Amino acid sequence: MRILPAGDSALLVELDDLDEVLGYYTALLADRPVDAVDIVPAARTVLVTTLGSLDVLHRHLLGVQPLTTARSAGDLLEVPVWYDGEDLRDVAELLDCSPAEVVERHTGEEWTVAFCGFAPGFGYLTGTSDWNIPRRSSPRTKVPVGAVGLAGEFSGVYPRESPGGWQLIGRTELKIFDQQRDPAALFHPGRRVRFVDAGRG
Repeated sequence: MRILPAGDSALLVELDDLDEVLGYYTALLADRPVDAVDIVPAARTVLVTTLGSLDVLHRHLLGVQPLTTARSAGDLLEVPVWYDGEDLRDVAELLDCSPAEVVERHTGEEWTVAFCGFAPGFGYLTGTSDWNIPRRSSPRTKVPVGAVGLAGEFSGVYPRESPGGWQLIGRTELKIFDQQRDPAALFHPGRRVRFVDAGRG
């Protein structure tokens, strides 16, 4: 673990991997620094901004011990998905299985929102198995709202129409981000997510 300055009011904690980030972030929320304004996890870092002393914050951050049970600690959100995405067959070929097996694997995984970014409400969800799905060689100029995709080790749901290069395997009608709702975003770091096959039944 390394702690680096990030401007005059924040420190950046560098960690070894995503599991350690999740564990550190969860532990930090349970033992939040008194003057902390924001705690923002990313793929390998946690950024902490403060209204107080950076020296005090540095000492606090050094004492935080990452939790090993962070993936199972958050509340669970079920997301119904219609698995009719344009790239479902391509993903099946990449995984050397059938489209039905991709769906079974995707719904059988318990995902955790590791961090958010790219667009308001977009969560980078990580599972416990190795996905390693390459992004499309040619990104789409328009990905529809609610599209469910895979890229690298992550799964995600597009909260609004936007360009994107993820492999699309399905779609959901669940509003992932709604400014009229409190909270506006359904995905937040640490939340567990289970995708449910809406076409089964």
